[in-house]
Amino acid sequence: MTLDLSSLNENQLAAVNWQDNVLLVLAGPGSGKTRVLTYRIARIIAETADQHFAILALTFTNKAAAEMRERLTKLIPNVTERVEVTTFHSFAASLLRQHGSHIGLRPDFTILNQEEDQKAILQEVLSKRDMENYSSEKLLPLINKLLQYGVLVENAKSILLKNKLGEEQAELLTQVYSSYCSQSIQNNCLDFGNLIIQATTLLQNKPFIQKFLHRIYYHVCVDEFQDTNRAQYHLLRQLVNPERQNLFIVADDDQIMYQWNGASPERLKNLQDDYQTTLIQLPENYRCPSEVIDLANRLISHNPRRHSDKLKIQAHRQVSASDPIRIQEKFVTFEEEAKWIANDIAHRSDKAGCVVLARSKSLLEIIVTELEKLSIPAYLHKRKDEFESTPLVWLHAMLRLANTRHDKKQLYRVCKAFYQLEGIKIEPETVESLAITQNNNDDYLRTWHILVTERNELSEQAKQILTESVSKLMDRLDFDSFIKKTFNWFDTLKSGDIQLQQETFIDYEEEKKTWQELQTEIEGQYGREQVTLYLLLQEIDLRSKKPSPPKNAIPCFTVHASKGMEFKHVYLAGMVEEHFPSWQAIKKGDNSSEMEEERRNCFVAITRTQETLTLTYSEKIFEWNKQPSRFLKEMGFS
Repeated sequence: MTLDLSSLNENQLAAVNWQDNVLLVLAGPGSGKTRVLTYRIARIIAETADQHFAILALTFTNKAAAEMRERLTKLIPNVTERVEVTTFHSFAASLLRQHGSHIGLRPDFTILNQEEDQKAILQEVLSKRDMENYSSEKLLPLINKLLQYGVLVENAKSILLKNKLGEEQAELLTQVYSSYCSQSIQNNCLDFGNLIIQATTLLQNKPFIQKFLHRIYYHVCVDEFQDTNRAQYHLLRQLVNPERQNLFIVADDDQIMYQWNGASPERLKNLQDDYQTTLIQLPENYRCPSEVIDLANRLISHNPRRHSDKLKIQAHRQVSASDPIRIQEKFVTFEEEAKWIANDIAHRSDKAGCVVLARSKSLLEIIVTELEKLSIPAYLHKRKDEFESTPLVWLHAMLRLANTRHDKKQLYRVCKAFYQLEGIKIEPETVESLAITQNNNDDYLRTWHILVTERNELSEQAKQILTESVSKLMDRLDFDSFIKKTFNWFDTLKSGDIQLQQETFIDYEEEKKTWQELQTEIEGQYGREQVTLYLLLQEIDLRSKKPSPPKNAIPCFTVHASKGMEFKHVYLAGMVEEHFPSWQAIKKGDNSSEMEEERRNCFVAITRTQETLTLTYSEKIFEWNKQPSRFLKEMGFS
């Protein structure tokens, strides 16, 4: 099969046609980097139709991975049989499902996506070591930092000593870190950081597994490489065959936004130190008006630690707007600023192309209120790691308890949510005691089921769910039928009781839709027949639970949440000192890495623009006097 590459520019074509060894593609915003990555993968597959090696493509969000899979399928049918497009965490989870037994991990391990779960394990460790007087609150950030930096247990003490900890402190923290990692495996659960660490440990300690992966994945590709932390980079190095070194990296050091998670400009330097790297740049921007490109280039030039060979981004899009950039500076208070933004959007004929960005959610909440006053629907993006409506809490907890029968946290959630749904109270402590006295192998689900089915107050549909679907779930892990019938039960409950609907079913429809979308996405990625209960739960725990934005609502995003998106009309609000850049960055100083990250955040924000960019600021925010952001001056505004 011949792939049509005629639409690619010269730099894109050079990257797509790159053959072997390590290539670094520095790709600015709007340069078509995802297109380049997908075309390169498709080209390799098309040219090697008679071969059986696979390509591993790693990225950072499930949304980006799904988009890449969709693009690849359009280019070459059945391409996904030879290409695995996934995130670092999903890949690590898959690797540990298959080979985790070598480090004592069962394939049905639980993924912890809540800080409170990490604290519970750490508290368990501290109790066993007679260290209850130490605070898990204070120790957990140190544990997470070690995980983030990819520090293996055997190297922890020497690294801590290098970071100027005393001998006693380093020894103590090393022991706690080691116990935390081993206790997690003993409990058959891993947090996000530990997923990466344990996958790396597995490959380092079991070279036959590493060699097996090297034989399968002839090429490794990474999108958004600038977002990798040190732990992810260490895992990546284990995946690249040192003899072939077929590594294709797409990155932009001007869009590093996740220093809090260990991302750093140093990662590109690490790459070029560790590998003989060829550089291709994609400076062409096909998204923004030339005026916005000029602002972006002026702004980012103030960052001193950029890649030394980085080219300026170049405008390659003609925009019809006569006035693509506006700066509004007449507001006394932020409330006035928010009101003006809402009114300006109200007078647009193409409201659907608008977005409001700000550095913090607190400012966006005020703007959302002003939009809603004008009867303009608005969507405030929020991070969401867990389902919150009572029905979905019960469903999720039941499945988790079916997977891990002695999980006390899920037992408590099942009992509480079922009481809210059916009005039948089963105390978790009663379940725990009965599970012991009946010698039920700590099977809390089966014990809870015995207790609840004895109750006469059960509604007929609940009784049917419990006697049929839950029984099958316990005996055969028939989760698919359980999910469908449980949603039918919820729908009946919701339609029959107005008070229950108001109190218990808030956000139910939204979360039901999100669950179904996630399940469909996971089954599409792995194949429906291959999705086990534990795979479904692991993948759901790795993914965001935030709902899809409502149609025709104005999206209001923090700058971080807007990354990877584009909009016709961008409003960037709150352009004042101590907000953008943040007070913390100002405190660290003009030349600090924190200030550089704030500047990159601003660079990302303005380069979301397809047609018009509106910048606003006020003299006061929350009663505090404010000065215009230094970034405005750096962009060239007087």
